[in-house]
Amino acid sequence: MRSFRNIVCLLLVSTTAAFAAEAKAGASLSFDQTIDQVVEREHSFVARLKTLHPLSETYIQNLHEDGDHNILPVSDQYFLGRLDLGDRPKDASFKKQRTKFTHHLFNPFSSAFTYKYLPQGFAQMAILDANMQKNNYHFNFVRREFLGEARCIVIDVQPKEKAPKGLFIGRIWVEDRNFNIVRFNGTYTGNSHYAYYLHFDSWRFNLQPDVWLPSYIYSEESGTKQSSALYHDLFLKAQTRMWAYDPEQLSHDQEFTQIKIDNTVDEHPTAKDTAPVEAQRMWERSAEDNAIDRLQQIGLLAPPGNVDKILQTVVNNLIITNKLEIEPEVRCRVLLTAPIESFTIGHTIVVSRGLLDVLPDESSLAMMLAHELSHIALGHHIDTSLAFNDRFFFTDTDAFQKLHFDRPAADEQAADSKAMELLANSPYKDKLVNAGLFLKALQKDAPVLTNLISPRLGSKMATTDTTVMSSVFSAAPALQEQRVDQIAALPVGSRIKQDPWSNQLSMMNANPVALVSAKEKMPFEVTPFFPYLSYSQDDKKLVAEVPAGDQATK
Repeated sequence: MRSFRNIVCLLLVSTTAAFAAEAKAGASLSFDQTIDQVVEREHSFVARLKTLHPLSETYIQNLHEDGDHNILPVSDQYFLGRLDLGDRPKDASFKKQRTKFTHHLFNPFSSAFTYKYLPQGFAQMAILDANMQKNNYHFNFVRREFLGEARCIVIDVQPKEKAPKGLFIGRIWVEDRNFNIVRFNGTYTGNSHYAYYLHFDSWRFNLQPDVWLPSYIYSEESGTKQSSALYHDLFLKAQTRMWAYDPEQLSHDQEFTQIKIDNTVDEHPTAKDTAPVEAQRMWERSAEDNAIDRLQQIGLLAPPGNVDKILQTVVNNLIITNKLEIEPEVRCRVLLTAPIESFTIGHTIVVSRGLLDVLPDESSLAMMLAHELSHIALGHHIDTSLAFNDRFFFTDTDAFQKLHFDRPAADEQAADSKAMELLANSPYKDKLVNAGLFLKALQKDAPVLTNLISPRLGSKMATTDTTVMSSVFSAAPALQEQRVDQIAALPVGSRIKQDPWSNQLSMMNANPVALVSAKEKMPFEVTPFFPYLSYSQDDKKLVAEVPAGDQATK
């Protein structure tokens, strides 16, 4: 029998030969030199990441397989925090205003023998190795392949026998322009009876010139069984998203310096005074703007963009067909978090990314927007104490405690009735079947997906007994989960694409997929990520300017 050392040597020889065979004549680096570049780039990556403090959101679904082999969520958990990836990953968590949330954040399960999912555990999956050393690993070349625009070198990575515990084991994808790791898939070594590393698939995006940063992480365990009594089956799926690496800051000083005074003569000598009604509107708008500005500064609200325009089009359809006169004008914005919610801040309708992701069609979106527009039409005003800017002198992580935009039950019922009037006069009046099915699916899963179907800032949409827009709910046909053509709700993350650097949103450009079985419907469920990786525009220009012979790998 060959010794382990001989086997490793043979693997290294075959790896080098395979890499050389794959590399074309223009390639100037050997496989060993490529690994040196990868390690060096990873050190630079870790150093840069320690200076950044993005928002990190993790949504976990615990699963169960029934007797018919259907795998369904049975509970869920949610973390949102700002990461500090210094000496070791830690997480400053956003606290929700509801009672007992802080306890459940760190101990989501009641049993002493089940696992505690900690935010910093998911943060760790953003880093392959905080101090990557080449002599700690075996590297085996696999192949070359494209991940979107990025042509990658695929490499299997295994810790050596005497290497420290807790090192990464799995597969990495290295883009071949500058040897940045853009994806890694596997786990960490060194599990014990009291700690368990999840398997994960971690993706980085090219957010700035030659800067790749963690953006998506998918985690999954499939019911691993252990002999120890301390082990329970781990059966879960989770998505982690990171954004706000460079959140937009409102700089009024900068705006002031851009003011040009071309003429000192007042062109409007007959100035108008502000009437009381106009002054009241301006005061309410000030409160509204203060809240929106603060949420955007924190990174919870997306900057104005194309998705807002889509929402605005639907709202305008409702306003025009109902001949509503609303002053000041209605605006739409997107909350960047996964929990399903919508609410109004004055005359601004806010819809969460999580809600937009799972709505099945435009009529369902129109239903939700009609409900929020009704709050505005009925004069359900904002808390004008927010017009005093000192109300926003709180830390980012206290946002869910300090800001409340939920409504009394009577206001919600009145908005439901008004929304039915608006929809009856709209282009959506005969297209509300799917909207009703969405509400039925929402009510069905509300007792199980308590963290996904629970608002952080607005009012709750569904409980075991009720939902918003109950008239639409009642008029819908029964849910038929085995019907492939009845789509009540989409999986988590189905529609919205986000730039983790600027927080700008766009609609996903995915090809429609014909379902072959009811199991593929997956309403409200977590699924893996397979993003299309692309280079930043500056990186594309840089490559175009470099002569072909100067590139390390063609």
